[in-house]
Amino acid sequence: MRNTILAILILAAVLCGVLVYFMPHTGNIILFSITAVLLIIGLYDAFQDKHSLWRSFPVIARLRWVFEEEREKIQQYFIEDDLNGTPINREKRSIVYQRSKKETETIPFGTQHDVYEKGYEFVKHSLFPKDHHHIDGERVLIGSDKCTQKYDASIINISAMSFGSLSKNAIMALNQGAKMADFAHNTGEGGISPYHLQGGDLIFQVGTGYFGAGKTVNGKRVFDDEIFKANAIRPEVKMIEIKFSQGAKPGHGGILPAKKNTEEIAKIRAVEPHTRVDSPPGHDAFSNFEEMIAFIQRVRELAEGKPIGVKFCVGDNEEIEEMIQAFSEAKNYPDFIAVDGGEGGTGAAPLEFTNYIGTPLLEGLAFVHKTLQKYNLRNQIKIVASGKAVDAFDVVKYKAMGADIIAMARSFMLSIGCIQARECNLDSCPVGVATQDEDLVKALVVEDKNIRVKNYHDKTIDAVKEMVAAMGKQSIADVKSKHIFRRNKAGDITSLDKIYGLEEMYVNSSVIKN
Repeated sequence: MRNTILAILILAAVLCGVLVYFMPHTGNIILFSITAVLLIIGLYDAFQDKHSLWRSFPVIARLRWVFEEEREKIQQYFIEDDLNGTPINREKRSIVYQRSKKETETIPFGTQHDVYEKGYEFVKHSLFPKDHHHIDGERVLIGSDKCTQKYDASIINISAMSFGSLSKNAIMALNQGAKMADFAHNTGEGGISPYHLQGGDLIFQVGTGYFGAGKTVNGKRVFDDEIFKANAIRPEVKMIEIKFSQGAKPGHGGILPAKKNTEEIAKIRAVEPHTRVDSPPGHDAFSNFEEMIAFIQRVRELAEGKPIGVKFCVGDNEEIEEMIQAFSEAKNYPDFIAVDGGEGGTGAAPLEFTNYIGTPLLEGLAFVHKTLQKYNLRNQIKIVASGKAVDAFDVVKYKAMGADIIAMARSFMLSIGCIQARECNLDSCPVGVATQDEDLVKALVVEDKNIRVKNYHDKTIDAVKEMVAAMGKQSIADVKSKHIFRRNKAGDITSLDKIYGLEEMYVNSSVIKN
């Protein structure tokens, strides 16, 4: 095959050369140039010794690399249907785009979902629906009795995505949109950049690398009171989130690829530019529950009484229960717990961590919800749920399972133009969302995208209210896990409270109120 391909290339080059000799027109010269280049590539492929496929199939084998490079786009545009795309299918991506742009979001001719398939979920409506214009519960007050600066939060907020993972234009668009719609924007673990300071409310995340909250001492990242406080007392910062782990790579620590670690980002994080930056897997500031509680209190005092939370993907259930029991016994606890699901997204993570480590959100959420109730802390500690929420049903379901507010990352990325190219770790995001390439970043026009962030938030809140009203509830907070149903393998329909062992949560009204 190699000899055949080379023979064809040589023959084509010779014929084109003859054409140029007798008819030296521009078209013939271009044709000869192309065949000559292909012949040179073919000869190189045939005699190089690094790629066996190139040696066997010169030039032609290179098409494999082209298709591999464009595989995600080809699959998305020509192969997947509305429901089978991953991580987020086309139907869900479309609803984000439509709501962000205020385009038509209704669908014709009925559902494409198989309502008799195992895993199908739904809510039941009421014969006496409410007026969705008068549904309440779209905001939740965050802050325990240990907190002096409680925060009135929207039930939908932007989950953690740092400047570094996302571009400066993306961060600005998200923060400006959050300001317009009055909801919160989580900084991610990369610290607070100038692009976060557009007037929107911030959740300042403190990760294991202590970016914006610490410094490097003897090659190790350590928490620093003064550096942290300078950021924590900013008026834009409404809550502090101490990140133990995230759903996409629990127990690993964040990863900033060298390509995305620019001079500016390195300065903000106080690290060496143009190098890969791996956050430690765990915190240096504490190593047991007693020290953890002391650290939470230390952070609370430095932040002058703002709500302090912890974020993790549920791992060992016994360990999580020990932590919550320690909170109860110490009579000191965080103001909120952010539960991330194993299905969470990230810009860069090892495959094994993304696919095989960490409890999925619903199981983790139910466990934390029940355990807080068991130790009489549910009325003090609010729960934030993060795990691939996109549409109103996701919000209603997570609220029903115990979440007080929902944090969304990828859906807000979609709202500012993300096309799920899945190149976040390569610094080549074609729409300027997850890259530091200045030419690509310019493609994202902040003044156009910020309003889309607002629209997506507001329209999704409206859709939540319409769902709750159809269920005959007066408040979003009235929806419980007993109101969400799933079809099991046998074809039977079961409520989520029975599936996840939440029945005892609804024994009396006092428990429901908690």
